[in-house]
Amino acid sequence: MEISFVGSSQVNLGRNGEVGFFSFGQNLNAKVCNLKNNSSKGYNFGKNQRLEWPLKSAFGFTLKASAIEAAEISNKASKITMKKPGDGVKLYVGLPLDTVSKMHTMNQERAIAAGLKALKLLGVEGVELPVWWGIAEREVQGKYQWTGYLAVAEMVRKLGLKLHVSLCFHASKECKIPLPEWVSRIGKEEPGIYFRDRLGKHYKDYLSFAVDDVPVLDGKTPVEVYKDFCESFKSAFSPFMGSTITGISVGLGPDGELRYPSNRPAKSKDCHGAGEFQCYGKYMLANLKEHAEKHGKALWGLAGPHDAPGYDQNPISSGFFMENGGSWESLYGDFFLSWYSSQLISHGHRILSVAASTFKDAPISVYGKVPLVHSWYQTRSHPSELTAGFYNTANRDGYKDIAEIFSNNSCKMILPGMDLSDEHEPLESRSSPESLFAQITSSCLKQGVEVSGQNTSFSSDSRGFEQMKNNLLDKNAMMALFTYQRMGAYFFSPDHFPSFTQFVRSLNQPTQRLDSLPVNDGDTVESLPDSNLHMQTA
Repeated sequence: MEISFVGSSQVNLGRNGEVGFFSFGQNLNAKVCNLKNNSSKGYNFGKNQRLEWPLKSAFGFTLKASAIEAAEISNKASKITMKKPGDGVKLYVGLPLDTVSKMHTMNQERAIAAGLKALKLLGVEGVELPVWWGIAEREVQGKYQWTGYLAVAEMVRKLGLKLHVSLCFHASKECKIPLPEWVSRIGKEEPGIYFRDRLGKHYKDYLSFAVDDVPVLDGKTPVEVYKDFCESFKSAFSPFMGSTITGISVGLGPDGELRYPSNRPAKSKDCHGAGEFQCYGKYMLANLKEHAEKHGKALWGLAGPHDAPGYDQNPISSGFFMENGGSWESLYGDFFLSWYSSQLISHGHRILSVAASTFKDAPISVYGKVPLVHSWYQTRSHPSELTAGFYNTANRDGYKDIAEIFSNNSCKMILPGMDLSDEHEPLESRSSPESLFAQITSSCLKQGVEVSGQNTSFSSDSRGFEQMKNNLLDKNAMMALFTYQRMGAYFFSPDHFPSFTQFVRSLNQPTQRLDSLPVNDGDTVESLPDSNLHMQTA
């Protein structure tokens, strides 16, 4: 059996000696993958690249982990099922963000079907599906349309794969998926439902944390609307729960992550700012004002820090984040940062609580995503984390409280950035993704919170894959699930797919025989959306 990458514009998937197909439109400039049967026991990936695959092996994805030495751990930490040698880490691959269209049909259905078959053959456990609020409840509050998403779930079920669903309550500019139309209409009349920065610009891709319990959505609060959405999803997908659908991630903020939208696109690649505080919206300021008056500091509740830098300014050159003597270490700084982070933590708790209560009787796990805000981590003030809502500094652990809300709601945490290493970060950004990753996983271990991983960007060379492998094998991280983001034209291209295949093989897992997967005559693919090298998040 042989797999070879060829320059032709298409390959068929059928029964007559061919078992795979990837065909990408010419506008994607992607080569294709041709899978043909022969007597060989290996796969050829271009010139001088050959992988030997075992033909007689059971299907499954397993990852050997080192034995964990006996140690004293807290009662909360004991809730984590300790991995033993040979225990597995389940591997998932994210589907395209726009898998389901605004018309509630599957985009590139044949391409996705072929991609799923390829992943099944490789031994992947399952796929992750983004389910968008702006698509499923697009026109009218309480009117849900699940048709396209149900079609994906059925396709995944038939192939024997598992499905992890991400409920996305944010918008995506990259795929032009906005918030629901009825929410946007409300936002035009009352922009206070959005975040607002110091210069008055609103962030309209996620609702402000400050309106969680305010009836701003036609008489309902956002938390009530999110709960209704989850309940409808649970009812519609009940036949898949526990069998096909094994996990659900609930969106907690911008790009689905628990954070403030503190960053904006940089004006140039040389900019290494830390973002800005997002506390200037109508309801956020009202909340800050009330909090300040309650503590007898009325003047502190009028606005955010006056000496904080702009988006693209060097943060430690300003008064607030200055390394020594900065306002962040003052009484005012502690007051503001404590309040600012408490709004994030309270929001996370509310949404995780909604998801946990909704799906408590379903045989699935509930997840939430926490970002790896690693820029400026090697400074004392950690400015990027502070503007994103994490009160984590050289003097204070900001992730203990974050891990606690996951523990209290019996939820698991998704942590991206597993492909990042310190040595490949710009020196001027004072970044340390490895140190931050270790800090967050340590906090989770102490609180008994299981961590699952994701990559941040496509890995076109061995370095990113090697870093992911190291993190997966880290006995302190306790990884049980890893999702590689995301399927698309580049994912299956000769520039990427062989490296991904090697990564999967390097985890020492058995694979399924290519001739054991049923294929249908005429299964073909037109194209897959071009994912380029920028990471898409859900």
